[in-house]
This record gives sequence, structure tokens and C-alpha cells, in this order.
Amino acid sequence: MAPQESSSSESAATPAVAAVVVLAAGQGTRMRSSTPKVLHTLGGRSLLGHVLAAAAPLSAGTTVVVVGAGRDQVEAHLGEIAPGALAVVQEQQLGSGHAAEVALTAVPDLDGSVLVVNGDSPLLTTRTLTALVAAHDAAGSVFTVLTAEVDDPTGLGRIVRDGSGAPQAIVEERDATAEQRAIREVNAGVYVADAATLRRVLAGVGTANSQGEQYLTDALAPLVGEGAPTAAVRADDPDDVLGCNDRRELAERRRTLNDRVLDDLMRAGVTVIDPQTTWVDVTATAGPDAVLQPGTQLLGSTTVASGAVVGPDSTLVDCTVEAGATVLRSHCLGAVIGPEATVGPFSYLRPGTRLARGSKVGGFVETKNVEVGEGSKIPHLSYVGDATIGRGSNIGAATVFVNYDGVAKHRTTVGDHARIGSDTMLVAPVTIGDGAYTAAGSVITSDVPPGAMGVARGPQRNVAGWVRRRRPGTPAAEAAAAAEQRADAPGDLGVHDDDEGQLTR
Repeated sequence: MAPQESSSSESAATPAVAAVVVLAAGQGTRMRSSTPKVLHTLGGRSLLGHVLAAAAPLSAGTTVVVVGAGRDQVEAHLGEIAPGALAVVQEQQLGSGHAAEVALTAVPDLDGSVLVVNGDSPLLTTRTLTALVAAHDAAGSVFTVLTAEVDDPTGLGRIVRDGSGAPQAIVEERDATAEQRAIREVNAGVYVADAATLRRVLAGVGTANSQGEQYLTDALAPLVGEGAPTAAVRADDPDDVLGCNDRRELAERRRTLNDRVLDDLMRAGVTVIDPQTTWVDVTATAGPDAVLQPGTQLLGSTTVASGAVVGPDSTLVDCTVEAGATVLRSHCLGAVIGPEATVGPFSYLRPGTRLARGSKVGGFVETKNVEVGEGSKIPHLSYVGDATIGRGSNIGAATVFVNYDGVAKHRTTVGDHARIGSDTMLVAPVTIGDGAYTAAGSVITSDVPPGAMGVARGPQRNVAGWVRRRRPGTPAAEAAAAAEQRADAPGDLGVHDDDEGQLTR
């Protein structure tokens, strides 16, 4: 299974904080989107969702999310993923310091350590946040900043340290000197601070910078000037602190996150044939000895059990694939694929599909809200909706379960060891009894008793000479004439059509 950030083993050793403050009010103009930046998705969660998931094991008594741009959408999303979080509105986006001040004002009785993090950092891990909080506690610090050493610090705030290595200030690039811009250690936008101290310092932070905004980063220098204990903790993996400001960066973060998920899966015993074309959400899991073929996507809450094979070219959303099952070149939504069942190629399993052990959904089959019994088969070219199929039954090619009358859906039941002939229409509601058959080409509108054969089709009539009379000079007429000559076929048998195309005798 892909380890999750909120795993119990990691949580047990995670120090707690009194509150988590997530800054999620920004416009995100570089995204060029009507969707608020923090709601853009990767790896099965929104940017905001990833940050909240990383911070959740810190056991904060309060989680405050500062919202602004697109606040209605962000608040609605919070209601889905973190209903216990407190959304606080920053009416005007006047900088990160102002946003933090707005959050603290909303919880005036807050006492203890507060973790402040940007809402657009999807690669943050619980491990990194744990190390930051632990270092903050161990140092007795009142303000600790997370940093990273990067190859290209362009656009990022620089960490200025003194000769002993103690942090002195965080300088935004637009306000930095040439010497400071050469520094490669940058601010990660993640802080742990004593709530009372942060509240006091932010009240004195001004807007004397190129943007005319109140920077949270400016809280460090006054505390250093006071001689207060401060710290800067470098992240082990610089990728952890990367933000996401435009669509290119979103794609880069998506790739990095997916590489991490696949690496965890492979370390846990999952075979990933081609990591470059395989995508697995952080919310999906796979067991040891599962095989993910090229072009596979496991999305949402999908789980793949040991020994199952998915792909190539298959997408599973919120599905369960049990041990030994196979899904080949298919698209599946909300389906349960039982042990040793087979799906595909080119099948479409819609929500409510449940395949029992050893059952089969073959090529070019669509299913919806159907239970397929153990060992039963829908081999090819069929639609099966709103149905229950018993054990050991076979659904012939081009069968359609006619479940919708234009107003309501109706259910079809097929018993054990039944045989549905090819090109049968089963017009629901209808029941095919145990061991019953339907004749190929039938339109079944009434129940077929156990062991009976249901036949519902008109008798065939052959109109001799039709092609010769109605399609003279065509290749078909010539082929028919040649065949008649070879077989010394008799002439007109007395059944022909008149000029209006009506059958006469």
C-alpha cells in the first residue's frame, strides 16, 4: 500500500501544536483560472487538501483557514474535506503578515505554538512538519522558520544568517541586495511561533517594502533584535517546500508527487511496469505483487489487491479490484471487481457494478448497477444495466438489458446457469429463471420460467429473385446470378414483390 501522511505510526511520534493556520486567500492570478488557486487538484486532492492532510497528524486543537479570493468555493470545499476547520475571511489581500493577523484575531484565546503554512504547497509532508515543530520545541524558540537549499532561488525570500549560523532576517527578492540574492537558502513559507509572541510582533510589522504589504517574514528581524530565541530549520528534501503558482508548476508538482507515490508502491512490492505513464492518487492503494501496466490510472479511493493486474491503458476511479483479478484496457467507475474476475478489453464499468469471483465482463461491454454472480460471463458487445445475474450464466453477444422506459429504471433478474442467446433484448422488469434459455434475436418482455426456452421473434421469409429484379446490374445481382447458374437453381418460387415493394403471391 502507498503510505499516507496521516498513518498511525507517524502520528504517534508527532508533536502537537495548539493551532494550524493555512493561508489560502490569494488571487492566484498566474493560474489564469476561474477556480481559486488552492482548489486546483493533483494526486487526488486539492492543493489545500494536501496541506491539510500533511498537518492533520500534528493534532492541532484548532485549524484556521484564511480565505479571500473565491471564498465561497473554498469554504464549500472545506466543508467537504475539513468540516472542523474555521474559515476566516481576509477582505483585502494585504500580505501574509496581515493574513496571519486576521487568523489570530479570529481565535483570541489561542495559547501555545501555532503552525503557519501556505495553502499552495502540495508536496509538504508530515515528516517535514514534524521535524520543524520538534526542532522549535527543542530550541525553546518563539519563532522558527522552515527553509530549503535550492539550486535556483529566483523569486524566493532569502534566509540571512549571522556568522554563527543563527537566522537574522528573511528578505524578499524584490527587496534584497545583490549579495543577498546570491544566497541559495530560501524561505519555505512555513513557520512555527508562539501565538502570543506572533500576535504582538505582527502588530508592529509595517508595510515599508516594494509591495506595500505586511509580510509575515518581517516578524523575524524584530525578534532577533530583542534577543528572543529564534531558529531556522532546513528541510531534508527541497521539493517539500515548493509552491504552485501557475499551470506549469502545477504539472511539475503533479509529476513529483506521482513519482513519490509510485516509489512508495514499488518499495512495498508493487510492480509498476512504466512509471512514466502510470498515475496513482495519494488516496489509492495497491497490495504486494499487484501489477500496474503502462497507461494505468488508479484514482480516488481505488484499491488493488495482491496479485491483481491492471492495464495496460486502464482507468479506475473509486474501484475495488480483488486478489487475482485482471482489468485490461477498460474504464471503471465505482465498481467492485471480485477475486479472479476479468474485465476487458474496452469495457466500461459504471457505478454499482459488482463482479463476483471468477466472473467475466469481456470486450466492448457496458455495465451499470449490476451484480454478476460467480463464474458468470458477459463476453462481448452487450449493455447490462440494473440487473442481477446468478451463478454460472452466460450473456450472449449483443444482448441489451432494456432497463429504462423513458421515466423510470427497471430491474432484470437472470438466474443461475441461464443462457441468454445473442442479440436478445431483455425488456425490464423481467425474470429469466434458473437454467432457462432465450433464443437468439428474441425480444423478451415476459418472465421465462426455470428450464424453459424463451422465443420471441417473427418467422423468416425469403423473397426469391429480389436482388435480380430490384438491383439489376449490381455486383450483388451478378454474384447471385452466377450462384444460381452453378447450382442450377430453380426459377421464381412464386413469392415476389410488385413495383411498390409490397410482398405478393
